[in-house]
Amino acid sequence: MATAQAATAGITAEERKVIFASSLGTVFEWYDFYLYGSLASIIAKQFFAGADPNTAFIFALLAFAAGFLVRPFGAIVFGRLGDMVGRKYTFLITILIMGVSTFIVGLLPNYASIGIAAPIILVSLRILQGLALGGEYGGAATYVAEHAPDDKRGAFTAWIQTTATLGLFLSLMVILATRSAIGEEAFAEWGWRIPFLVSVFLLGVSVWIRLSMNESPAFQKMKDEGKISKAPLSEAFGQWKNLKLVILALVGLTAGQAVVWYTGQFYALFFLTQTLKVDGPTANILIAAALLIGTPFFIVFGSLSDKIGRKNIILVGCVVAALTYFPIFKALTHYANPALETAQTNSPVIVNADPAECQFQFNPTGTKKFTSSCDIAKAKLAAASVNYQNVAAPAGTVATIKVGEQVLESYSAAGLSKEDATAKDAEFNGKLKEMIKEAGYPAKADSSQINKPMVLLLLFILVLYVTMVYGPIAAMLVEMFPTRIRYTSMSLPYHIGNGWFGGLLPTTAFALVAFKGDIYYGLWYPIVIALMTAIVGAIFVRETRDNDIHAH
Repeated sequence: MATAQAATAGITAEERKVIFASSLGTVFEWYDFYLYGSLASIIAKQFFAGADPNTAFIFALLAFAAGFLVRPFGAIVFGRLGDMVGRKYTFLITILIMGVSTFIVGLLPNYASIGIAAPIILVSLRILQGLALGGEYGGAATYVAEHAPDDKRGAFTAWIQTTATLGLFLSLMVILATRSAIGEEAFAEWGWRIPFLVSVFLLGVSVWIRLSMNESPAFQKMKDEGKISKAPLSEAFGQWKNLKLVILALVGLTAGQAVVWYTGQFYALFFLTQTLKVDGPTANILIAAALLIGTPFFIVFGSLSDKIGRKNIILVGCVVAALTYFPIFKALTHYANPALETAQTNSPVIVNADPAECQFQFNPTGTKKFTSSCDIAKAKLAAASVNYQNVAAPAGTVATIKVGEQVLESYSAAGLSKEDATAKDAEFNGKLKEMIKEAGYPAKADSSQINKPMVLLLLFILVLYVTMVYGPIAAMLVEMFPTRIRYTSMSLPYHIGNGWFGGLLPTTAFALVAFKGDIYYGLWYPIVIALMTAIVGAIFVRETRDNDIHAH
């Protein structure tokens, strides 16, 4: 905390305004963006009610993924605009698009009211949100860095780095407060709209503040000298000397930073609720508390990077995270759901299946169907957090699940009608739940058995890794590229890293878990990416702390 306070010492009133205005607006953008993910299950019922529950949830996740997948395109569109027109007006546009899209979601009639138009409009709004977010971050980071003194760029831009975490925290708190105030039933029916509608007030404050801001001095100087890039896209990506930096920024910095960030915040929450079956309110409170305690460390590591450099802090964060993820997540199981840990040890499960029937269940768009008896058995066990051993069976054999002396035959959904598939699924689910329950696998975590202080400590450590890799990244990306193409150049690798490498983490992790039969196996995805970034970054990426960011 002392380091964080020292980072703001000696800052002028104008510099404080720049940091506050840029950070506040970006917090609200992340708040808007995260609302959807936090309410995906409710939104599925409201807007995809024409489909069965599983398909509805898949389409809700598809709409969620669309927001991540289009972020790099937003980076290109708004990055180009930011390098040609200016930083201030571009990220004023992005916040308007984000805020209005979020507000409309709160007003949007559901499937029961307007039919198929409801999910179509919803996905369209989600795409607009993703495009806006793609333009927001690069603008805010560039704007703040170009206002900052040379020896405080890490400290200044670290405030922007807190915004994603604060936006997530704010969304969790507003949802929790609304749920508590009106009750679960009312919240599921209509109260879920309140957090979306509240965003219009946040939008008003952000726009009002941003309208009073001045253009960044570096861009204004370049504009006055007539040196603005006429074609920032072709200059940034069509010339090898710049394209090489973009590729290195992605592979040697943002890809690893992204997976560490998503593991520490999103996958940790997913693991608690979906794998360890901790109830939603408890998991949200624990994550929110860890975020609250950990957030000042964004400023700590941002300020530290002004003294010792950005690169080593980021790469050390990647390496330490990769080396400790397995013990940390196994400890989470031990302290959050000890009954599950015991069941995994005492009641081994075996899946006998024809290997030719077993697919790698990677499904980022949510549109692919896995209908073989092997795929169904593995997906159900993975969703139930049951570890299992794979045993090859003769070709054409229907997959079976063996728990102790009990054996359950799976089924193939290929060629079944929707009604028959639903009935078969319900029957299989019922038998499987009964069988694993008898074997000691808990349907949910026992709240009285959760060691909350230890879980909070482990979550804080994960957030600490996030602050190490994320705190200095904005300053480093800004410093890598010349002023004339900075907005465009830094935005694309950041949003490919965070939108694609990071955004696809839950889907990839689930596919790995189902493939191997180990609830921790999904951690190999962030571990491999983080180590790749550490190696590439150590060898090919140069330290940027002393770069002149006013060079055109």
